[in-house]
Amino acid sequence: MRLLERIRKEWFMIGIVLAIAGAKLEPSIGVNGGPLKPEITVSYIAVATIFFNSGLSLNTEELTSALVHIKLHLFIQIFTLAFFPAAIWLFLQLLSITPINEWLLKGLQTVGCMPPPVSSAVILTKAVGGNEAAAIFNSAFGSFLGIVVTPLLLLLFLGSSSSVPFTSIFSQLFMTVVVPLIIGQIVRRYIKDWLERRKPPFGAVSSSVLLMIIYTTFCDTFSNPNFDLDKFSLILILFTICSIQLSFMLLTFIFSTRNNSGFTPADTVAIMFCSTHKSLTLGIPMLKIVFAGHEHLSLISVPLLIYHPVQILLGSVLVPTIKSWMVSRQKKSLQTRRPLANRNTPEGLDYFAIPFGPP
Repeated sequence: MRLLERIRKEWFMIGIVLAIAGAKLEPSIGVNGGPLKPEITVSYIAVATIFFNSGLSLNTEELTSALVHIKLHLFIQIFTLAFFPAAIWLFLQLLSITPINEWLLKGLQTVGCMPPPVSSAVILTKAVGGNEAAAIFNSAFGSFLGIVVTPLLLLLFLGSSSSVPFTSIFSQLFMTVVVPLIIGQIVRRYIKDWLERRKPPFGAVSSSVLLMIIYTTFCDTFSNPNFDLDKFSLILILFTICSIQLSFMLLTFIFSTRNNSGFTPADTVAIMFCSTHKSLTLGIPMLKIVFAGHEHLSLISVPLLIYHPVQILLGSVLVPTIKSWMVSRQKKSLQTRRPLANRNTPEGLDYFAIPFGPP
């Protein structure tokens, strides 16, 4: 029974492994021109479905309450979409002299260019008890911003190795990402009550479609006779990703807890998760468009496929520690404010008299 619960909880991770294994066993099914016709079903229908689903699920009405905290939003968006990719680029200049596969390194750069995820950062912020409204706002706003910024960052740092012209890339992005997202938001306005009452499994739908995209991506890879994945490079990339994730979480923690930062402990929790998490759901479809037809697309995708479970695993492990820190900071803050607030009240006099009273 416990095993079934575990499988139900981790079905997406298991699905990724099965999708890659299935692509390895029979790559001809999911290659371009194969029975699944991924050049149509994946490039257009699957990607559009994911973003229509995102538009349908994003509750933009709840975000207005978080709008006023502009400093917090600027910190998160600048860190995740400017500092993160630039820092990764500098770091890769050092890693380029190592024997790590160059396409895996390029994939690591794509991780830096991705927007924050819509779900994982919010879930972990909520689990700790942090500023959930800020996490929701920045995850949603970052996703919208990423539609324009992420392709530009990919083209800036990596260039388009696709045979598709620049204008075609953005026209396809507009038709398969922006338009479905807007339509999803419009439809949501008319069926909002039904959605809130029934709570459809938006996450499961997007994840299922994403598994199809991952499967066809690796079908293209395994059908390529020149494909060779170096296990040593893979292990080094995994270690590098864990190090990046922990280092950036520590960096955001240090910046957001300075005396003059103006952020509360609850804000710091949202900052740590939203600034360092990257979206697999939005990332894989974008890579599929920007690097359409590229023979090394799956190798470029590997670091993002690794980063996704690592961010969830590390975040889950750190939840009790971060929660303990946040609660202690909040208690300390209350204790420093209470004597000042109550000094001229009977309760305040009692408070100061406690140490001198009888045991």
